[in-house]
Amino acid sequence: MDKYDVCVIGGGPAGYAAAMRAVDFKKKVLLIEKNKIGGAGIHNGALSSKTWWELSREAFALRTHCKSTNVPTPKHNFQILKEEVNKAVNKRQELLEHHMHNINLNAGADLFHFRQGIAKVVGETVVVVRTDDGEFEIEADNIILATGSRPRKLDNIPIDENIILTSDGIENLKEFPKSMVIVGAGVIGCEFATIFSNFGQTKVHMIDKGDRILPFEDEDIVSVIEQNLESKEVLIHRNSRLVEMKVENGMVVYTLEYDNGSKEIFHVEKALVSVGRIPNYENLLSASVKINMDSRGIIDDLTQTSVPNIYAVGDITADIALVNVGELEGRYSIEKIFGKPEKDLIYENISTIMFLAPEVAGVGLNEIKAREANIPHKVVSLDYSCISRAIAMRNTEGFIKVIVSNDEEMRVLGMRVVGEHASSSIEAVALLISMNKGIEELAELIHPHPSIIEGIQECVRMLLNKSMLKPGVLRDAMRCTSYSDGEIKNVAFA
Repeated sequence: MDKYDVCVIGGGPAGYAAAMRAVDFKKKVLLIEKNKIGGAGIHNGALSSKTWWELSREAFALRTHCKSTNVPTPKHNFQILKEEVNKAVNKRQELLEHHMHNINLNAGADLFHFRQGIAKVVGETVVVVRTDDGEFEIEADNIILATGSRPRKLDNIPIDENIILTSDGIENLKEFPKSMVIVGAGVIGCEFATIFSNFGQTKVHMIDKGDRILPFEDEDIVSVIEQNLESKEVLIHRNSRLVEMKVENGMVVYTLEYDNGSKEIFHVEKALVSVGRIPNYENLLSASVKINMDSRGIIDDLTQTSVPNIYAVGDITADIALVNVGELEGRYSIEKIFGKPEKDLIYENISTIMFLAPEVAGVGLNEIKAREANIPHKVVSLDYSCISRAIAMRNTEGFIKVIVSNDEEMRVLGMRVVGEHASSSIEAVALLISMNKGIEELAELIHPHPSIIEGIQECVRMLLNKSMLKPGVLRDAMRCTSYSDGEIKNVAFA
């Protein structure tokens, strides 16, 4: 029986990061993946969907320019676009495989090992691996579970990944459907609504059980996204409940019941079910391996499970299901096993991005979470119309919003950016949150000009009452409020 210092089960973002961090510690590591290296971080997930999003943005820009110049709008070929997505996916996969197969040459030792197969933990240090060539056992001092997640399915919806799809079934499409309903108004559902509506060849419906999409996000952000979707003729079924969905004569027929008790029947070509993801831990552990878990995933204490030498990272845990979080957890687990992490694993300063129209980036608390925690705070926001770079791009839709503690320190609690270059604008704030710092450092930084991040500086200066543009003059573009004891007040400026 081969013996390893660590066995990593799952070759997605979290597992791959863990395996490579183990090589840094000169440890003998076995990485096991049953399907394709990269997991949902590449295939049927982050990279593929974001490539679709980038292509759709270009398509929408082309449509817009064609309208303004009276040029006929071209029809986009789905198969050609899908080939572009596949090229992006293959390029990343080939990079990881090349890196993986040559890592030992770089390390100067026989440290990294890879097997394709299905793994099962049958003892606290024993893993059975089933491959096309047979079955074998290995022993590992430490085991890391990184098997990821998959789209959640609903028992009352006949998902066939052909007519009624999850995000895994998008690659099965042969052409743009003339119409599609999306079940679920969270991030993934809204991203696909953005993608298909950008191409302009699909009438998109969205089912939302509440009165607005993205219920976890602040109202000012949601308002911009909803207006953009509806401007592209997306039909949002608000305050609705899906009573029934079925396939009749190759079409999707769905029935909605609204809060007022009325019902309505709709017919569309395709349906996309986007109601979250569930962890992949079925058949991963034998009955003799007792690890605490619940419906949300394996329960861990900073990646360590209830079995001390078994760790869980990425989507399989009950933590945040994001590629960057999975990679962070994978690296941290190895540092916890073989070294001493320089600092604890924290989630408060994790940056996120929603690929919508416009894109939305964030870090730390939003207003909803700050109010739920009853944290006294100030909120300052600046419209893109005040930012030179946005004016130069001829796209001033969006705003920057910074949330700080309502005291003299004005510690940074969170930030949201809605608009072009949103994801490039938040790292300095993420650093301040992790350091539990206030805003003074941001106020005096010299940012490149013209750039979107100059808007962050102006927000900070507004909080310090020394902004160049005066909110007392530009009341519609510059705003500041305070929250304390359940009350929101406008902050007066000179």
